[in-house]
Amino acid sequence: MNIADSERIAGVLEQIGYEKAPNLDEADLAVVNMCSVRQSAVDRVCGISQKLIQSKKKRHKTILTGCMLRQDLHKFEDKFDFVFDIKDLKNWPRYLKGKELGKKDLCKISVEPRRQNDFLAHIPISNGCNNFCSYCVVPYVRGKETCINHQQIINEVKKSVEGGAKEIWLLGQNVNSYKSPENKKIDFPELLKMVNEIPGNFWIRFTSPHPKDLSDKLIKVMKSCKKITPYLNLPIQSGSNQILKKMNRPYTTNHYKKIVDKVRRAIPGIFLSTDIIVGFPQETKKQFEKTKKFFEKIGFDMAYILKYSPRPGTVSAKMKDDVEKKEKENRYRILTESLKKSSLKNNEKMIGKDLEVLVLKETKNLLEGKTRDYRNIVFEGPKKLIGNFVLVNITSATPWGLRGKIISTI
Repeated sequence: MNIADSERIAGVLEQIGYEKAPNLDEADLAVVNMCSVRQSAVDRVCGISQKLIQSKKKRHKTILTGCMLRQDLHKFEDKFDFVFDIKDLKNWPRYLKGKELGKKDLCKISVEPRRQNDFLAHIPISNGCNNFCSYCVVPYVRGKETCINHQQIINEVKKSVEGGAKEIWLLGQNVNSYKSPENKKIDFPELLKMVNEIPGNFWIRFTSPHPKDLSDKLIKVMKSCKKITPYLNLPIQSGSNQILKKMNRPYTTNHYKKIVDKVRRAIPGIFLSTDIIVGFPQETKKQFEKTKKFFEKIGFDMAYILKYSPRPGTVSAKMKDDVEKKEKENRYRILTESLKKSSLKNNEKMIGKDLEVLVLKETKNLLEGKTRDYRNIVFEGPKKLIGNFVLVNITSATPWGLRGKIISTI
């Protein structure tokens, strides 16, 4: 979502005459797109603000935007020239240009993305969230969930594919609660079917769904639509039902396991990732042990393991953060080691197979990309293949990815 916002910020700024600067010292304007979801991200803004001050060989304007808690806003507002609401992006030109832009000029401003590259498109289908998980600030900084008109989404996908996009990401804080404001019959599975019918050779991915809203209908659509990739990020957050209840996550581990079983029966070999928080307030060692056992039982391909940090304004921030930092680190390490074993086991199953890969970038003289099921892969090849599909034979595996040899372009 931050990438999608940044691309739209760039699109608006270019419409009023800005262009990307080669480096910070030559910039007239520097924009920091903040995320308040984790304390570590907020802390990075402290370092960035100091860097901005030190880099001013000539005075440039600075903007702070993104997901901002009121407490964070007060902390940083005197360090930036402007603090703009990301939801008010269409009006930024008026604040920056003032009287230079008339009403007619403002009417011409459209919030269209300036993509980082042509082959990857991040397309929001909704903003905000109605779930109010006890640890999460999103409903407070993004507001209640609002869904984007399905036709607007379809038009953006079409335009992206016509412009060369090979991978389409549909984004939302809870994508599978989507309902078109124009036609309530068009829910997330129906939207996926509509995107799948758009002509072109491209993949469809989405993030993130909520377990409570992941329906049999959605699983059926994921199975039947050829452009939807066999990848699913399904956040569990904890393997303890007591902690899930404190988190205001309205499902149990048994319910989650049933969903996973359904998905794996429908789409054998699907790449399954999750999100987990360790060290939630009052999480006992016994409760963490349940998380560890459940984690091992599912056998995830990837997991985004986070150490709990209180976010001001949330329900859990009022709870006693009584799990020591050292213990959080230990629990993080234990789950990471478990993940290494399950992901290596799953990646080794790919050795010898020929897999379709989208080449994303060059790293240390190797091409780097993603397989259809979202595994990392590196291999040798010419830089001109970036942004294209290729067929790669898998020669080896690590816990975090694959290595292969290119067979042909697709």
